[in-house]
Amino acid sequence: MTSKVTPWEVPAKIDYEKLVKEFGLEFFSALPVQFSKNMLFRRKIVFAHRDFARVASAVENRQPFVMMTGLMPSGKFHFGHKMVAEQMIFYQKLGAKVYITVADVEAYNSRIPDMGQLRTTAIEEYLMNYAALGLDLNKCDFYFQSMRSKDGKKSSAYYSLANMLARHATFNEFKAIYGDISPGKMASALLQASDMLHPQLPQFEGPLPVVVPVGCDQDPHLRIARDMSQRIKAFNFIQLSSTYHKFMPGLKGGKMSSSDPTSYIALTDTPEEASKKIMKYAFSGGRESLEEHRKKGGNPDIDVSFQMLKFALEQDDEKLNSVYNDYKAGKLLSGELKQIAIEKIVLFLKEHQQKMQKSRIAVEKFVEGQGF
Repeated sequence: MTSKVTPWEVPAKIDYEKLVKEFGLEFFSALPVQFSKNMLFRRKIVFAHRDFARVASAVENRQPFVMMTGLMPSGKFHFGHKMVAEQMIFYQKLGAKVYITVADVEAYNSRIPDMGQLRTTAIEEYLMNYAALGLDLNKCDFYFQSMRSKDGKKSSAYYSLANMLARHATFNEFKAIYGDISPGKMASALLQASDMLHPQLPQFEGPLPVVVPVGCDQDPHLRIARDMSQRIKAFNFIQLSSTYHKFMPGLKGGKMSSSDPTSYIALTDTPEEASKKIMKYAFSGGRESLEEHRKKGGNPDIDVSFQMLKFALEQDDEKLNSVYNDYKAGKLLSGELKQIAIEKIVLFLKEHQQKMQKSRIAVEKFVEGQGF
């Protein structure tokens, strides 16, 4: 398996244990009891961290902390994005102030040079889904990189920090961390470092723990931000904490790609569309023949229908283990496993899309109030 993972390149197969060693991460050990109630932590889908102890301490002692994340407004909101949204909601319920940046500057530089389209996607795809999933938008600091705040002091502090950070990293450092680097990518990295660090500025929350949940592909952004935060002496930053989640596989077994609608199920897909995608594209861990499958069993670890249950659709661990064991023993066929996933996803999409409709007025009021 390859472990060459960057913000712009993710291989189809990832050796997570090797990445932990290469990136200098740690596996989780003891966590506050609240985390055992969260499916993503319990199943080790969120599997590694940097400096998480101070966040765990803040949770246990009910002290203030920030969860900071970003979204790339370049495509449909799919089940991979849902996994991040669930972490946002989880931390919010634990008492975190949630900061969410729309990485429209990065998207403009690297993907879609249309700010209007990026704004619409951020609101219609992401905000709408966040609200329907249960995020309290009124308890978030949601902003666009291109327009930080209507408060001039806050906005100036954010952009000034991004510019000041440029003094505290070298071109060779950027090249070593990112590999191939362009002016646009470098500017985006500096702005993202400001995204992660600026909640600690006096114009915002002041120094406090900040946790950034990411996939391993985003770790280069964390590394450069952490390094710069300790070199810049104008501010007394507490070192950033981060958590790392595994990638939910795309329907075909590789990574989900926003440019390939057959690689993912969007939360706005109709139940019928989702069912057809699973039947047609979901990679199977079954054997070539019924007889062989009954005799040798299937491989749930590579079967996308099972992975969908594990990452998103089956909350009950006992039921999930039962499906796993039955499939591996050959008692459960690939078609039957697909049907279980289809039934779960149809039910979820029907309920979720009703919630989206109910959330529309609240989202529109929020957007109007923010002046986006």
